[in-house]
Amino acid sequence: MRSIVPSAAILRQHYPLVSALRAQGFTIGGAADAKPRSGELYLVAEGETPPAAARTVVIGSDGRCIVPSRDGSPARVSFGAADAAVGAGFVRALLAEPEMPTAADPESLALYALAERVAAADITVLINGPTGTGKEVLARAIHLNSARASGPFIAINCAALPETMLEAMLFGHQKGAFTGASSGGEGFFRAANGGTLLLDEIAEMPLQLQAKLLRALQEREVVPIGATSPQAIDVRVIACANRDLQDEVAAGRFRADLYYRLSVFPLTTKPLAERVQDIPALAATLILRHAGNRQTIPWPDMSAIDLLLRHDWPGNVRELENVVQRALLFAGGDTISAEHIVFDRPTALQASAANDQSAPATLGNIVQMHEFQAIRETLAACNGSRIETAKRLGISERTLRYRLAKAREQGDDIAAAANRSAWA
Repeated sequence: MRSIVPSAAILRQHYPLVSALRAQGFTIGGAADAKPRSGELYLVAEGETPPAAARTVVIGSDGRCIVPSRDGSPARVSFGAADAAVGAGFVRALLAEPEMPTAADPESLALYALAERVAAADITVLINGPTGTGKEVLARAIHLNSARASGPFIAINCAALPETMLEAMLFGHQKGAFTGASSGGEGFFRAANGGTLLLDEIAEMPLQLQAKLLRALQEREVVPIGATSPQAIDVRVIACANRDLQDEVAAGRFRADLYYRLSVFPLTTKPLAERVQDIPALAATLILRHAGNRQTIPWPDMSAIDLLLRHDWPGNVRELENVVQRALLFAGGDTISAEHIVFDRPTALQASAANDQSAPATLGNIVQMHEFQAIRETLAACNGSRIETAKRLGISERTLRYRLAKAREQGDDIAAAANRSAWA
C-alpha cells in the first residue's frame, strides 16, 4: 500500500483531497517535516519547498494545469473547487502504481475495500460483470494485495483459446502425447504455481473440461495429457464471467458443482453508467496514460465532464478509453471541451445536431470533422508552424502533411485558414 505524507498546508487547504486519497486505499502518513523515507510520496502546497530526494506532487489552487514529473522535478497539479473531481483523479493517477484500480464512486470504493479483505484469504473468487467493467483489474488487485503477490499472475481467456488445445494449455502435456507434441508443456496451472491464475470468460469453457477443472480445484493437482500420475499445484484461481453463471447452470451449459466450487466469494463489477462518480477519475487517469510526451496535458473542462456523465456507456471503460484517445487528438490546446468528445455511438443530442447537416452522421464523418478542427486550431495557435503543430498533436510531420492534403481534397484548406487566423 502506498504511503502519502501531506504537508500541514495541504491538510489545511486540501483536506477533501487527502480524504479522497485515503478512501481510495492510500495510507496517510504524518506531517512532511521529517526526513523523507524510501517509498513515501509527499504532497506539498504551491510555494512550499519540496523535501529533498523524495517523490513529490505540488498542489496549487490557481487555474487548471497538470505537469507530470520530468527530469527529477516534482509533478504539479493545480485546480479550483469546481474541478475537484478531475483534480483528485489526476493526483491519484500521479501517485498510484499502474496496476492500482481507479475508483471514486462509493460503490466502487466499497468493492475494492472488500476485494482487499478477500485478498487476505486464500480462497477461490468469482467475478461477475459486463464486458469492459474492470474484472481483470479487480483480479490483479486481489493478487497484488495477497500473500501471493510475489508469485506469477497469469490471465487467460477461455473463449480465445482453441477448444482442441485448451486442455493441454491448462493442464500441460507430455512429449508425444498427441500429434505435434514434439516437446512437453507445463500448462498454465503449473506456470502459475505459487501465484494466481485468472480464467476469464469461464462460461465459454467446454463441459468436458469443466469436470477436469473441478478436480484441479478440489484436489489441488493436475494430470497432464499423456501422464499417468497427478502433479501437485499451489494456485489461487480467480474466474471471471460476463454472463450469469446461475442462468448457465439452469440452461445446462455449466456444471452446478463447478459453479459452487468457483463461487466461494462472488464479487460483481457494475456498468460504468451505474457508477458515474468514477468517470472523472477514470478520464483523468486515461488522459495521463495516453498523453505520452505531450508538452501540454489537456484538462477536461466542465462541458466535457458533463457530456461524459450523461452518456450511457454501452462499451463501459473500454469505450471511455476510446473517447479519451480521440479527445487527446482533437484537443490541440490545454483544454478538452465538449466539442472534442466523440462517442462510438452518438448520443441523442449529438445525433440531432448531426442530422441538421447535409452529410451523413457516420462515426467516420464525425471523427474527421473534429480532427480537421483540432488541426486548424493548433496550426493557428502555433502561427502556422507545422513542426510545432505536429509536436503538440503528438503525430509525425508526415502524418500532418497527409491530413492537410486530405482536407484540401475535400475543399477544406486548413493551413490557409489557420494562417489567416494567426495573422489576423
